Amino acid sequence: MLRLTLAQMRRSVGRLTAAAVAIAIGTAFLATTLLAGNVITRTGYDAVTATYADADVVLTGEITDATLDDVRVLPGVDSVAVLAPTGIEIRKGGASRWQMMLPTSDNPRLSSLEVLDGTEPSSAGEIALPATTAKALDVGVGDTVQVRWMSDEPADDATADADGAVTTEETWRTVDDAVVVTGIATDPADAWAATGGAGLMTAQDALRWTGADSLADLSTAGLVTAQPGTSAETLRDAVAAAAPGADVLTRDEAAAEAVAEFSAGGNLLVTVVLGFAAVALLVAALVIANTFQVLVAQRTRTLALLRCVGAGKGQLRRSVLTEAGILGLIASVVGLAAGMALAQAALLVLGRLDLGVPLPSTIQVTVPVVLLPLLVGILVTVLASLVPAREATRVSPMAALRPVDAPVVSRRGGKARLAAALVLMVGGVAMLLLSAVVAGRGGADPMLLLGAGVLAGALSFVGVLLGAVFWVPKVVSLAGRALSGTGTSARLAAANTVRNPGRTAATSTALLIGVTLVAMMSTGAASARVSLAQELDERYPVDLMVDASVQGDDAALAEGLATEVADVSGVRTVLEMRVASVLIGDEWVTVAAPAAGATTDVLRDPRVVSGLADDTLVLPKRVGQQITVDSATLTAYAEGGDGSMPAPGGSAATLEMVRSDLGGGFALVTPSTFEALAPQAQVVMLWVGLAPGADEAEVLQDVRAALPDTPAEVSSAAAQRAGNERLIDTFLAIVVGLLAVAVVIALIGVANTLSLSVLERRRESATLRAIGLSRRQLRWMLAVEGMLIAGVGALLGAVLGLLYGWAGAAIVFGEVSGVVLVVPWTDLLLVLLVALVAGLLASVLPGRAAARTSPVAALAVD
Repeated sequence: MLRLTLAQMRRSVGRLTAAAVAIAIGTAFLATTLLAGNVITRTGYDAVTATYADADVVLTGEITDATLDDVRVLPGVDSVAVLAPTGIEIRKGGASRWQMMLPTSDNPRLSSLEVLDGTEPSSAGEIALPATTAKALDVGVGDTVQVRWMSDEPADDATADADGAVTTEETWRTVDDAVVVTGIATDPADAWAATGGAGLMTAQDALRWTGADSLADLSTAGLVTAQPGTSAETLRDAVAAAAPGADVLTRDEAAAEAVAEFSAGGNLLVTVVLGFAAVALLVAALVIANTFQVLVAQRTRTLALLRCVGAGKGQLRRSVLTEAGILGLIASVVGLAAGMALAQAALLVLGRLDLGVPLPSTIQVTVPVVLLPLLVGILVTVLASLVPAREATRVSPMAALRPVDAPVVSRRGGKARLAAALVLMVGGVAMLLLSAVVAGRGGADPMLLLGAGVLAGALSFVGVLLGAVFWVPKVVSLAGRALSGTGTSARLAAANTVRNPGRTAATSTALLIGVTLVAMMSTGAASARVSLAQELDERYPVDLMVDASVQGDDAALAEGLATEVADVSGVRTVLEMRVASVLIGDEWVTVAAPAAGATTDVLRDPRVVSGLADDTLVLPKRVGQQITVDSATLTAYAEGGDGSMPAPGGSAATLEMVRSDLGGGFALVTPSTFEALAPQAQVVMLWVGLAPGADEAEVLQDVRAALPDTPAEVSSAAAQRAGNERLIDTFLAIVVGLLAVAVVIALIGVANTLSLSVLERRRESATLRAIGLSRRQLRWMLAVEGMLIAGVGALLGAVLGLLYGWAGAAIVFGEVSGVVLVVPWTDLLLVLLVALVAGLLASVLPGRAAARTSPVAALAVD
């Protein structure tokens, strides 16, 4: 039977090629999705841990010099460094910049910055500046700038107390150090984009300018690299034992923790990747099964004829399964190779685009990437052949000698199939909606909800496919009635679509699968983009902030600075903000209000402070979760903490607590309320709103340049928001690539099924020719039929895709923010147009072949 099976495959190369193409594209799509998932995860992890450079292990929490010394001597440790970002004031002539600086590291792997022009600082009195700061100060490599810092020194005169003991008080003085710019630092991963870039300094200067005893006192994290041959997990365990007071994580674990914090406890990146992989798995299985079932069903009579010459049922069944296994293996290997090549090509193309997000140069091939597409291609192909093979073995040898029409579902079987389809559809949709509702309320395991959502979507979609034979022909018939008045060919096409419900359903379902996938991903991506943008608006309520409070409790901004900032190109609104501290229960809360104007003028989403009034205190979302009282009588203090003195001239005010979705850490009151609480409070901050379309990073640098003598910290949430949006755009670019592959799957699916359907009806087409239908009319009849079936399938797929896309976005992003459901009209209209063109091409080409065959020859077709 093996030789017979191979011989049959050689004689059916044309038909097998059509099925192999669908299998190969299905496995290529799955492989591409898995590879894209690796890229998404790696890119996202690298983005959120860019400040950790190339560290293998990250320490946070309690870090001391002794801890770092113990870690350095551990086996497998290559190098150890501390991440100690420090802000300093750099001056040149009349210009001044507040610049984030990092100590240099002995190991380039532990530095997130690179020096491309000049050299790194190697001794005291040398620094490297980012290009934007060097440009603003008009300095280059070799020039000298001043670093201004505060030094505490004993007073010149000693004093004696009542007991005669001599005490020496400390005094603060301003020190200007002349330093040489040795290089221009670059930030290839945009690790410090939110602070406008970062520069480099020596550890010696870092200690001198900050007054710290060691870098460990300044550190926000400890960074460790492993020696070759030592895994990050092994090194983590060893470091954890040597640093019991610190939190020790691998870099990927730190990234997962950061992503989980951003997405309210769920790993958003992994959730999205697994969602795409699950969808790809389902769609690949459905496309392969649909195409191969059509192929095997066409050979039912051939298999039955083999029984006439002595082949047993078991032999026929094994022959079909063997053929399916060989076909699945060959096509899956081709598809896997094509998927890898496509993913690598996409990386090369994206790498040349200015996406603002670093991407890996090569794909990451893992065991699941190789095995899963191969197993899916082979198993699904074999499983798809089981039912047709079983039906073929049930046909009697004598019945096989007669012409066989398309199988007709019996009344009993039809009722059972309809009942199963309804149960799966209704149950699946209900479960899907329930998962979306639970995700929106929060508190459940995101991975569990994802699994439930995928299962619910799969069940409901299988129900749709099972019931397609009942409802697709009826929908097509309704659409066909609208075309029946346009001519004989259109009436025949409309009638043909309902004469064989099974064939119509199979043809339409091929495109239904692909369009549902395209619409689902497009809807989900559009909804995710808008929802995440809304979340960023809530997390970062103000575009840019100038804060002088970093200089101490008595710091204040000079008059006229707001005007200087307002004159910067790209700045829309500037508010001078005053702040004070209030004690609500046991919680110290910083209260802010503009000296003039309204905070709604600069907030990205003014609706979050709709409850702001003279008798209310609007609490930001994070603070509001910690405050339990609904109203309180509050007294303002110059600063928060024990021993703080009440604000001079202030009076107590009874305010109602208004909890809101306001981001940040400042509670808001009206200017009149603040005047009563702290009338003598100085302006210490500027809140800045940017004009639409302004370059966030450029405005950040220009604002810093506009404040030459103001040692205030300038931070731009808008710049960080823009960086996050670039990351989202990169993800969406990858999704667009997946959509392109999905469109190809849909086109191949509809072309295969429509072409095979037309070939099956060559005898019917010849009969129509014999009774007077012209060749042009025959071609137009098949074209209308193809477009009608494809258009209905695409329209129904678009509706299903909207449902699944909305539900998927609600499940994946439900805990991130309130999901905004978006209808991607442009994408849906484009998909419908492509579907109509696909139906036209898939039916016209076989129709031309049928029209060219003479009626006599076509009637003789077996």
